[in-house]
Amino acid sequence: MEPAAPPPSPPPAPAAAPGSAGLVCAQGRNLRAVLCQRCGSRVLLPGAATFARRELLLPAMRKKAAATAGGGGDVLREHWLGRDMFSFENVGFTRDVGNVKFLVCADCEAGPIGWHCLDDKDSFYVALERVAHE
Repeated sequence: MEPAAPPPSPPPAPAAAPGSAGLVCAQGRNLRAVLCQRCGSRVLLPGAATFARRELLLPAMRKKAAATAGGGGDVLREHWLGRDMFSFENVGFTRDVGNVKFLVCADCEAGPIGWHCLDDKDSFYVALERVAHE
């Protein structure tokens, strides 16, 4: 009698990026709720967005009222991607800056936490570095 063959190994999980470890499920969706770093307001429910890598330049994060003078920005590469504005629990949008609207917390107006190009109606990006998770 021959020994039983080892059970087949499970399919590999999607490669997790350094900042996304423990945040992305096997289907590529957010495992945990996404919150505003400043006030803790819920931005996205678990499973409401997918993980996406895209290089985007976001202005330096600050309160909307303090956004008068220009400041630096950050190139961010890891994002939660929502397919429409109704994916969000609590998010606000800035006025148009060219063909872009920036996403901010609707409660405390901290941001920008994300980016939306008016040419692409189905893509709303929230930077992982600009939010907290619970």
